Amino acid sequence: MAVFTQVTVEQAQVLMDRLQLGAVTALRGITAGIENTNYFVSTERGDYVLTIFERLGFEQLPFYLRLMKHLAGRGIPVPDPQADAAGEILHTVQGKPAAVVNKLRGGHQLAPDLFHCEQVGAMLARMHLAGQDYTLSQPNLRGLPWWTETVPVVLPFLAPEQAELLSGELAFQQQLAASQSYAELPRGPIHADLFRDNVMFEGLPGREQLSGFFDFYFAGVDTFLFDIAVCLNDWCIDLASGRLDEARAQAFVEAYERVRPLTGAEHRLMPALLRAAALRFWVSRLWDYHLPREASLLKPHDPTHFERVLRERLARAWHALAPQER
Repeated sequence: MAVFTQVTVEQAQVLMDRLQLGAVTALRGITAGIENTNYFVSTERGDYVLTIFERLGFEQLPFYLRLMKHLAGRGIPVPDPQADAAGEILHTVQGKPAAVVNKLRGGHQLAPDLFHCEQVGAMLARMHLAGQDYTLSQPNLRGLPWWTETVPVVLPFLAPEQAELLSGELAFQQQLAASQSYAELPRGPIHADLFRDNVMFEGLPGREQLSGFFDFYFAGVDTFLFDIAVCLNDWCIDLASGRLDEARAQAFVEAYERVRPLTGAEHRLMPALLRAAALRFWVSRLWDYHLPREASLLKPHDPTHFERVLRERLARAWHALAPQER
């Protein structure tokens, strides 16, 4: 992701020695994203990703790292944090918290079809089930309380009609979160940021197989439906317009339900959570765009994309077909 902290080969080697991962043969900053500093690190033992956490603190990070360990131990293809001789998976680089994970095989699928969406849907359901006995708990730090805190900060940068849309949607989501229907939604550890560039596939074109989910550093305990909605708003849309591709969306949900059937409350609140997921990323992109941090290679995302997505979800509410309706 963006490089906020410059790391030398010598500094990386100190950590690789502690982890007994061999001599560093290559070190390269990763430009995608804007939250943490990430480097690809190649050693005599293999390929890894070094992450230096710029916002998350030592007290928050065990939740994310132990969640990845937990999921990896249950057969979910996620990066496995590397431990030192004492079993510690949270490290320090230049006084900042850091982690090293194995690099997943394959590449991104940035133009997904039904085949890819079905695989992501099924694996997401497996991940939700695998996390149900995870003992650590931490809220989704980019959930409703963060939206409530951040919206007033970004409103001055918006045109009047944008500000009205943003404020109105926040009020709707606050009311929804206080409802009995929302309280009935199943919940547990979720990824909360499972975009196309956080999933890997490998194999021949047209026969690619999902090889991993990564970047769990927005994970938290929240509704499973919010995780589904985040995916639908990225994997199953026309990027230019933000409009939902209903065929891909239905394929995604059906594949998910073959592993974990949705409840009645989840089906009913699908349109509302699709709006919530659009709001979350519109707010965060507005914040990153208008209040950027200094960083080498920093590339903030365009916030207007999720404004379009939210307007589309308001204009065209979408419900997945329940099994009895198919």
